[in-house]
Amino acid sequence: MAGLVLGAGSSTRLGRPKQLLPYGSGTLLGHVVEVARACDFDQLVVAIGAAGSAVRAGVDLTGADVVVNDAPAEGCSSSIAAALGAVDERCDVLVLMLGDQPGVSAATVAELLARRGRAPLALCRYDDGRGHPIAFARSVFGELAALHGDKGVWRLLEAHADEVVEVAIPGPLPRDVDTEADYEALLEQAPASRAA
Repeated sequence: MAGLVLGAGSSTRLGRPKQLLPYGSGTLLGHVVEVARACDFDQLVVAIGAAGSAVRAGVDLTGADVVVNDAPAEGCSSSIAAALGAVDERCDVLVLMLGDQPGVSAATVAELLARRGRAPLALCRYDDGRGHPIAFARSVFGELAALHGDKGVWRLLEAHADEVVEVAIPGPLPRDVDTEADYEALLEQAPASRAA
């Protein structure tokens, strides 16, 4: 079982690398990587791209296989494709986590994996919609690698709608960070996360 944290975004709407935004005792991406380390993954892959050198310097990536996406502007699908080449050939299930979504917990990942059964695709159904993390069986890795753009994963889920398991997770969709307003709202939800 492998976890993939997507942290290659170019943060064009934010105007600064969101991976390095102060959060908790470290950074936004660092928090998500720490959560992923707490999951029952046999392998952890982190995709970086934009601001790669700064991310390596500012985020603890210990224990992760780091993959560099040279074309982050092509969307998260390009990070997934780059990362799949680093996923252990014995991996049966890949769990996709967003590097700018610190509200996802290790317990959420565990619930997703416990309740997916043998479904090729499983995602979280929050009170207000579907979201990450998302689990993919090896049988769809080929299709995952061929996706394009930021919405490729959702198109794959639509194409396999009859095979998708939705795991109910209480509470709202965890907030992700695309803009300064998103970041401020995130900090308001977790005021202890504001940098000193």
